Amino acid sequence: MADSNDTVTIATGDGASGTTLLGIGAYRPRRVVSNEQICETIDSTSEWIYERSGILNRHRAEPDETIVSMSSEAAKKAVTSAGIDPELIDAVIVCTSTNWTQVPHAAPQVATDLGRNGIAAFDLTAGCAGFGYGLAVATNMIRGGGARYVVVVGVEKMSDGIDYSDRNTSFIFGDGAGAVVVGPSETNDISPVVWGSDGEKGDAISQTKDFKQYVDEVDAAAADGRDEAVIQPFLTMDGSKVFRWAAVQVSKVCVQTLETAGVTAEQIQAFIPHQANGRINSAMAKHLGLPDSVAIANDIEQTGNTSAASIPLAMEAMLRDGEAEPGQIALCIGFGAGLSYAGQVVRLPAAPPVD
Repeated sequence: MADSNDTVTIATGDGASGTTLLGIGAYRPRRVVSNEQICETIDSTSEWIYERSGILNRHRAEPDETIVSMSSEAAKKAVTSAGIDPELIDAVIVCTSTNWTQVPHAAPQVATDLGRNGIAAFDLTAGCAGFGYGLAVATNMIRGGGARYVVVVGVEKMSDGIDYSDRNTSFIFGDGAGAVVVGPSETNDISPVVWGSDGEKGDAISQTKDFKQYVDEVDAAAADGRDEAVIQPFLTMDGSKVFRWAAVQVSKVCVQTLETAGVTAEQIQAFIPHQANGRINSAMAKHLGLPDSVAIANDIEQTGNTSAASIPLAMEAMLRDGEAEPGQIALCIGFGAGLSYAGQVVRLPAAPPVD
């Protein structure tokens, strides 16, 4: 007689007790767009843009610089930085909100580009908090035994969904990809995540229309024989509402992240917030009471807001430019569309490879 269900024991995963960031890589598109160029399509000045956002330049991807190609380049650099055999990579997570195709999703193609066709690979969408969500999933996969070495990519091609005549959004966003390799460690170098969302305020960052509405409008125009172009969905944002939410709520999340990690503000050596707005980042640093010795990421000045790519891009820039050192303790906080947030304390990885 077969055993009854209550006598069946299902095995648990045998994972690592600790996780760490082993390496980091970045891809920044070739084309750089200045504030002066942005002002060719909106009534503004470079000085006004910089004062409002902290941005001077941003990178904009060309047609051949896709979500997959940018992710693959950043991921390859991260594996090189980690100094491990690519054959050890057994999972890829691509965090993005701007891949044009849902099928196929990007991650399996990135895994194939890494020479690791067949491994677990999936996309994750959580807006500007996407990289933090992906890092949390990767660390939990490793702790649970689902993987040992995971590549996490934050990547966006924001320029595809921006209305360049919109004075509220046209100057903010840029494109790019940042990637890390997460692996097992005898000591734990990535804290438990503090994450959450506020769907009641979700319309603070949204699309002008969903893609079904867009397709219906295209079909209706074709059926009526109209020649005028149907306007695509564009990103819209209530900047004041997002600023208030971030300055108050996200600052509280930063405090909670430090408490969860068992780390004090005095022990933090680098602060790497999502590069949404220079004023928001300054307000959060002041609220936290971080010592003057703490290096604060300011990649937004030359890269703009790259959504899910911004934290790994900012981390890579700090390590590359010597503003932070491998092994230092950093507070990372992602926040934005959703509205969603994710905070972690990490030990910084090895420096990125030199191009």
